[in-house]
Amino acid sequence: MKILYLDCFSGISGDMFLGAMVDAGVDIRVLEDGLDMLGIEGLKLEAGRVRKCGISGTKVDVLASDTTEERHLSDIIEILDNSKLDPDIKKMARAVFRRLAAAESKVHGIPVEHVHFHEVGALDTIADVVGASICLRESGVDAVYASPVNVGGGFVKTSHGLLPVPAPATLEILKGIPIYSSGVNIELATPTGAAILAEVCSGFGHMPGIKVESIGYGAGSKELEMPNMLRAIIGEKTELKKEYCQKH
Repeated sequence: MKILYLDCFSGISGDMFLGAMVDAGVDIRVLEDGLDMLGIEGLKLEAGRVRKCGISGTKVDVLASDTTEERHLSDIIEILDNSKLDPDIKKMARAVFRRLAAAESKVHGIPVEHVHFHEVGALDTIADVVGASICLRESGVDAVYASPVNVGGGFVKTSHGLLPVPAPATLEILKGIPIYSSGVNIELATPTGAAILAEVCSGFGHMPGIKVESIGYGAGSKELEMPNMLRAIIGEKTELKKEYCQKH
């Protein structure tokens, strides 16, 4: 069985996920072709090599000319439904945004249909979510696993004001998922990254036995004392034979 293991030692965001998967071998042109199917003019990807604490990886940025600041869930679902994307891509993207909307609804105490997607409603986040779904299909993995998530700490500036890290919506999405803070006072796990993780992962914990085929490092925007990267490890899941575990 082919699996993907996400090492979230510096958190996770949508763009870090895309960067890690492109770095692990997903063709950026496949992502660009997929985003073209959304039918949104001016939506493009830009990928480049960067270094974080001496480690080379891929930084993916979404370039969008759209100036809409707020969207409701119904607006985003309409964009997805009217696109030419394959049904499985649409299905995952809808599920991620519904998860985001449910968290915002719970945190702010309003009906799901009244949730305004401020930061997460921007076109770059739609591109992150759709791109993540495309990456998973193109990588051919059968299951996804992840480490506990480093969420950071301190406060983050949002459209609602200064909020504690992890942001309330992020924390709501990560319920049931092992998280921790390494003590760095900065937001490491974003709502979008958390929602992708919660939607696609089958389990969380130590790295399972895996015969590694490819490795990818997806860079974030922040400069930290540690590499601000998400590591993606792809390969065949293995069970270590007992005789190999014995000390000789």
